[in-house]
Amino acid sequence: MDRFSFLNAAHTEFFADLYDQYLENPDSVEPSWRSFFQGYDFGASAYGGTSPVEQMASAAISDQDFSKISDKLQKEFNVLKLIDGYRTRGHLFTKTNPVRERRVFTPSLDLSNFGLSDSDLQTTFDAAKVMYLEPSTLEEILKHLNRIYCASIGVEYMYIRDPEVRGWIQEKIGVNDNRPKFSPEQKKHILSKLNEAVSFENFLHTKYVGQKRFSLEGGESLIPALDALIESAAEKGVEQFVMGMAHRGRLNVLANIFGKNTQDIFSEFDGKDYDDDALFDGDVKYHLGLTSDRRTESGKSINLNLAPNPSHLETVGGVIEGITRAKQDRYFPNDASKVLPIAVHGDAAVAGQGIVYEIVQMAKLDGYKTAGTIHIVINNQVGFTTNYLDARSSTYCTDIAKVTLSPVLHVNADDAEAVVHAMLFALDYRMKFGGDVFIDLLGYRKYGHNEGDEPRFTQPKLYKILAKHQNPRDIYAAQLLADGIIDNTFVKGLEDTYKALLEENLEASRKKDLTIITPFMQNEWQDYKVQAGQKQMLEPVETTFAADKLAEIAKHITELPADKKFISKITKLINDRKSMWESDKLDWAMGELLAYGTLLTEGYDVRISGQDVERGTFSHRHAVVKVEDSEEEVILLQTLKEQKGKFNIFNSLLSEYGVVAFDYGYALASPKTLTIWEAQFGDFSNGAQIMIDQYISAAEDKWNNQNGLVMLLPHGYEGQGAEHSSARMERYLQMCANENMFVADCTTPANIYHLLRRQMKTNFRKPLIVFTPKSLLRHPLVVSTKDELANGKFQETIDDAFVNKADVKTLVFCTGKFYYDLLAERENNGRKDVAFVRIEQLFPLPVDQLKDIIASYPNATDYVWAQEEPRNMGAYSYMLMNFDLVKLRVASLKAYSAPAAGSYARSKKRHAAAIAMVFDKDLFN
Repeated sequence: MDRFSFLNAAHTEFFADLYDQYLENPDSVEPSWRSFFQGYDFGASAYGGTSPVEQMASAAISDQDFSKISDKLQKEFNVLKLIDGYRTRGHLFTKTNPVRERRVFTPSLDLSNFGLSDSDLQTTFDAAKVMYLEPSTLEEILKHLNRIYCASIGVEYMYIRDPEVRGWIQEKIGVNDNRPKFSPEQKKHILSKLNEAVSFENFLHTKYVGQKRFSLEGGESLIPALDALIESAAEKGVEQFVMGMAHRGRLNVLANIFGKNTQDIFSEFDGKDYDDDALFDGDVKYHLGLTSDRRTESGKSINLNLAPNPSHLETVGGVIEGITRAKQDRYFPNDASKVLPIAVHGDAAVAGQGIVYEIVQMAKLDGYKTAGTIHIVINNQVGFTTNYLDARSSTYCTDIAKVTLSPVLHVNADDAEAVVHAMLFALDYRMKFGGDVFIDLLGYRKYGHNEGDEPRFTQPKLYKILAKHQNPRDIYAAQLLADGIIDNTFVKGLEDTYKALLEENLEASRKKDLTIITPFMQNEWQDYKVQAGQKQMLEPVETTFAADKLAEIAKHITELPADKKFISKITKLINDRKSMWESDKLDWAMGELLAYGTLLTEGYDVRISGQDVERGTFSHRHAVVKVEDSEEEVILLQTLKEQKGKFNIFNSLLSEYGVVAFDYGYALASPKTLTIWEAQFGDFSNGAQIMIDQYISAAEDKWNNQNGLVMLLPHGYEGQGAEHSSARMERYLQMCANENMFVADCTTPANIYHLLRRQMKTNFRKPLIVFTPKSLLRHPLVVSTKDELANGKFQETIDDAFVNKADVKTLVFCTGKFYYDLLAERENNGRKDVAFVRIEQLFPLPVDQLKDIIASYPNATDYVWAQEEPRNMGAYSYMLMNFDLVKLRVASLKAYSAPAAGSYARSKKRHAAAIAMVFDKDLFN
């Protein structure tokens, strides 16, 4: 037996046992043997109706026959390894790069690496059957493999663990050798869309020389691909599209996919002011979004949304996922596939920006999934001026796809039909499996980072090649001309017609004095006031709620199901809440939960997400409780007696940036949902600072987009160190201007109750930043009554109810937890000449209320701003800029670089010093 191949070295019973194991569970055997057996199941008939393994196991077989079978097996097995090699590594050897030589990867796909040679080319192999072919020669098998895996589309998918998915992909790309079969009319339509893409860029380049536009040149095939995607998706039942993309190609997509009037684009290039400069300041043209309705070729009406975004390119990826989920929840709760998110990335950004990983990790999570996103990378092979070899360590910019085992198609952007084909594959995959899919569109960037940049500074060799390289339209037109589908005049006719339209619109735009900006997602916001100012923000809002209905809600959320067993601490907690209601001393959690309950009965939805929000970081909320034995979730706010709205609460992944982006997007698309993101500790929002700077504080001013996202940021100095004390109040207050957001620091359950209700009862939406307590969650003085909830209102300021105003010499203004620390010290000292005014809403500052309060203290001469934060943090600098009613002295810690000391003893000492300054004006830290 030693004279035969390695197969002969094993006992025949080994093959029989392994084959039986394969028949019982294919995934239980090693992958190469699994492929081996799959191939030979097809070939049983070639061996007289029995498989080779069965013959090998037969005692009647001779050594000579066994040797023949063994040699045949060896070769067939090698062909299977060859097929597996192409499936696994073929993408490394494709013709997908239109302008650069590919890097060399080893081992290659040479026959010698698989135990085969040219002498085997004419041998027929049954292994072809694993590719759904009849038995074929090795030469035919190689041609088939190269057409599928090594032409204009390289497919990565073999890391996917699900055999059904792998099988579907293999069958899908095996049809027509992974090439489309478009009709002549379809080919002409692709050429027409390519012409629009190319002509649009040429027109702008001629009319607006040197102006930034971040052109699509080098990736124009994106336009016919998106066009085909939308048309085909509509036929498959998709009704709404939500798209996010970076700068490059945005204007082209707006004009040729979303149907934005090019007159408006030309007005933006001309730098005209907006049609109403009182509304918003606007943004550069390649940041703007649009919502439009489009009618497909078959007559279906579809809704298209391209979200605006800042220069932090990948941020919008989280926003569009949130928008998509909101639309799915609202319009299609039983079929999420009807809203399709499309994320268009740059190659450097998708590989380099951490938020991409955060968003990808959301793709299969209950609170954030959107039934699959189509990711398209416009791969220019350069980031700003950095070559791709310096931009990432991974082989591909799309290697992030492997996190969710998503297939990737690498496509040559110069091959228009291949690009369209890949896009349609991506659509079919998303609709079939509800998962993400990536398209890596390998092209180039015709100019530098922008049209005024000199790319030859950093890529001189590449741009010598590009200077002679044809655009995708001309490449495709030559192909169709050679195939006899078009004649020599066809392209010129397309170009002249489209250019004439652009010229007409340019002339019309020059007659207009102002630029018109179409609002984004105007349908969702048609019932809301646009650009409410500070006057409207300070007007009282009716937030009362009938006492008897409030009692019903309270009863429901303070009683656990009798037929389920809970751990004793949960049982006690819920019983304590019942006692609170009966004793009329409601804590913070009751105020918060009752706010949600009342809104739900009034028809509003509530969505809360963040790290540990189901119970709350400080174990106060317990909106979700678990049955002890089964861990079944019980959410009492989902089963209210007269509930009209939906309550959803999700513990998030350990992400701030991505989750805030998602929740911002959700609030952007669902103004009738109280959308809340809660930080684990307030300063953890630092991780989402780009969202705060670019969206939450500025989106209404830049893009005229309202948003009602609520951010709950635990804040308070309890000696827990630098990272668990401050929510960095100063940063939010620094960004406050005009009418961009609400900022509050509440001190009573009633006030958080009315604040949350007010957020939904206004006829406009603003982001709401709330500095929430930690130690006050269980403070004996932090309680409210039923009447304060049922019949009260939100109090922007709370005056001191425990002093005789005529006795007061020192009037102290403060906010948040520090009030209770000061109150305790006043009681210890027996001081009656000091009064505390709580500013519960810091922005907009309730100046008129403060004037009235100051006037009510006739003998006050000492006015103090008191805070527990260091002087360079907290609200002090904000108060200096905005509070000019009286001259304030400050009582606070001195300035520090860190928000708090790490030593508990040191923190306590400093805290006491800040308190002492309030009561002794001669002290100064």
